[in-house]
Amino acid sequence: MYNTLKKNHIEPLNLSPFQRILLTSDGTLTEILEAYLFEKIQLVKLSEELVQLTKPVPALDLNIGTQIIERKILLQGKISLNNFIYAESIIVPDRLDNRLKSRLIESQEPIGRLWLEHKLETFKEIIDSAIETSNDLSNYFNIAREDQMLSRTYRVFSNKKPIIMITEKFPESYFLRSN
Repeated sequence: MYNTLKKNHIEPLNLSPFQRILLTSDGTLTEILEAYLFEKIQLVKLSEELVQLTKPVPALDLNIGTQIIERKILLQGKISLNNFIYAESIIVPDRLDNRLKSRLIESQEPIGRLWLEHKLETFKEIIDSAIETSNDLSNYFNIAREDQMLSRTYRVFSNKKPIIMITEKFPESYFLRSN
């Protein structure tokens, strides 16, 4: 969960317009993908577990021992079954409404849809973007381990408190068309 992959700076001029939108937008990624791809997007949970932090997470104002939910998912086309996005989240359950927390754990809905469903007022702050080698993530996207992935990490605030940190990744070879 704590990223150890080699990261490099992204040169915006080398990105397609849609790649730039994905890396900089503070909108709901699922809906942006559906509009671009003309396909409904579904969530595939790879893992989700309640754990105690073994090191602090300053971006979320969390100390060692704090209980968090670590979640890893794929955003996948409902018809094509293509994986478009891999995401890792650190969620602070004590900072979430109980109904939202239950839906998050029990459902197969992307988190952005849950925010809309629960009318959760959020503010997103992008704190990092990078290009890195895909390594083990290559298996989800049918690309080579040496291929590059673009990523962004952002914090989600609600009631002026950071509640979630999400890192989303997709292959550099995706979303290149300009129309």
